Amino acid sequence: MVTITEACIQHLESIAEREGISFVGVRLKVTGGGCAGLTYHVVGFEDSATEKDLIFGEHPKIFVDNKSHKFLDGMELDVKSAMVGTHFVFNNPKATKTCGCGSSFSIQ
Repeated sequence: MVTITEACIQHLESIAEREGISFVGVRLKVTGGGCAGLTYHVVGFEDSATEKDLIFGEHPKIFVDNKSHKFLDGMELDVKSAMVGTHFVFNNPKATKTCGCGSSFSIQ
C-alpha cells in the first residue's frame, strides 16, 4: 500500500488549480540511479491507470507500476515547506539508506 498525507493532497490540488489541470491521480515511480542507487519520481498528474498499475487511495488516486511497488510498498508521500519552496518527502520504511536530499534511497 502507498499512502499520501492530507498536506500533500492539498499541495497537489493547489498545483493543479494553478496550472488549470483536472486530474484523477498522481503517478509515482522508482528508477535506478541517484546517490543511493534508486530514485523516487513523482511523474505527474494522470487521468487513468494503465493495465499494469496498482491503484491506491481515492482522491487523488496513486498510480504505481508493479516494478516500482516492490520498493514503495508501505511508503507515505508527504510535503515539506522550506524557505526555498515546497518539496515532496518520501517516508519509506523499506529504505535502509537515503541521500542528503531525500530523492534517492537503497534497500538491503
